[in-house]
Amino acid sequence: MAKLNLKDKLAAQRIYLILAALFIASLVVSNLIFQKFFYWDFFGIYTFEISVGILPYPVTFLITDIISEIYGKRKANEVVTAGIFASFFSLLIVFTADAVPATAWSPVGNSLFKTVFGATAIAVLASMLAYLLAQYIDIQLFHFWKKLTRGRHLWVRNNFSTFLSQFVDTFSVLFLLCSFNKIEWERFGALLLSGFLFKVIVAILDTPFLYFSVYALRKRFKLKMGEELILETPNVEHKKIYDEKSA
Repeated sequence: MAKLNLKDKLAAQRIYLILAALFIASLVVSNLIFQKFFYWDFFGIYTFEISVGILPYPVTFLITDIISEIYGKRKANEVVTAGIFASFFSLLIVFTADAVPATAWSPVGNSLFKTVFGATAIAVLASMLAYLLAQYIDIQLFHFWKKLTRGRHLWVRNNFSTFLSQFVDTFSVLFLLCSFNKIEWERFGALLLSGFLFKVIVAILDTPFLYFSVYALRKRFKLKMGEELILETPNVEHKKIYDEKSA
């Protein structure tokens, strides 16, 4: 564990907050836009049919991998927990916005608003259950591979942790949405295959971004291979400051 001076600690905390903000924004937006589906012809090999909600979602796994590598498992789990609270808070806002009546001149009326955001509650519930399971699996596997490889082979823990967690996430959210009749069961298999393959491709493509981010942060904070940052002030320093103020 690397200890930082005050200047570096403030810089590390700012970077952590930026990563956390990007993570939470990606997660909340993915839950709000999921009802639009699109297709993508992958060089004539395979045609993906997936929700646009999947577009920002891989970013969350990239960010938790960066945080896990640089800041450790505890800080990665903190971001996941913050994302859960943010998602449920966004659900409360959507509920409130849907409950209040639209004016006669409102560009978006009650029925259109309900069409766009009416399934948000189910989406958030399904997404949160799947997300909670998948993210914690991803973080646990990431650190399992990190320990096994002694901090080397970043691409191994990035991809092998993400592949399994992304399958769990895709399967779980589709299963719940089909169970709540938001998606027809006959589309389950095709959407599962498309969603998982898309996430696998993105996970492979984001590996260079992970390497670049980890390299830049290691260089900035002079970290050794496998070394992590300590953001918290040790308890003994807390006690010392408290004692000085109480004197």
